[in-house]
Amino acid sequence: MELAGKVCLVTGGTSGIGAATAVELARRGATVAISGLQVDAAACAVKASVEAAGGKCHLAALDVRAPEAATGWVHDAARALGGVDVLIHCAGAPAMGGLLEVSEEAWYSAFDLHVHAVFHLCRAAVPLMRKRREGAIVLISSAAGVRGCLGAIAYGVAKGAIPQFTRALAREFADDNIRVNCVSPGIIRTPFQDHLSTEQVRNNIENRIPLHREGRPEDVSQAIVALVTNDFITGENLAIDGGMTMRIA
Repeated sequence: MELAGKVCLVTGGTSGIGAATAVELARRGATVAISGLQVDAAACAVKASVEAAGGKCHLAALDVRAPEAATGWVHDAARALGGVDVLIHCAGAPAMGGLLEVSEEAWYSAFDLHVHAVFHLCRAAVPLMRKRREGAIVLISSAAGVRGCLGAIAYGVAKGAIPQFTRALAREFADDNIRVNCVSPGIIRTPFQDHLSTEQVRNNIENRIPLHREGRPEDVSQAIVALVTNDFITGENLAIDGGMTMRIA
């Protein structure tokens, strides 16, 4: 897919991986719609960065856990920008606690954010892509969804559903030339990691990541855009984790 002139929607596009992805899409000539929980100074700064990279940017506040809000955002963006070619669901948040510690509210919220939002966003976007006989969807799983991860059962199980969601969607819409892929980031230096202690960061770099460094949002955004533009990849999950999930110990 050539991105020049395409309309790309990015949830969670006001920070971290989503923001880096929005800027990278704009560099390739795309028009971009980004959403975040609020339209604040940081969100406006990302919008300015997208526009500086060469793309028109539509910014909106959105809580994707609300089905009507997720669906409405897709249709609003499509009306404002002239359709939908690409959907990337980057919105996310941690959900801490093991089985006996995690609250029911946190459990259900994790699925609303990471899994149910995909259902509603795609139900709105896919018919618009079908009209163009082309589309690309990229979802965000996690290293925590690929391997067992202590102390975050809701997050790990929700993220573990994403690769299967990807395969199911990819198979269902292949005849419509709509490709669906996902990425599984490891430890990426974004605000998502701010809760880690200095000792945890050191342990990750020294013992858990074979490349001995944290990833950058750009490491993930470049891979996302590659999956969008490569017309012969669908139903795949790409790990971007410095080798963390491939190691034995």
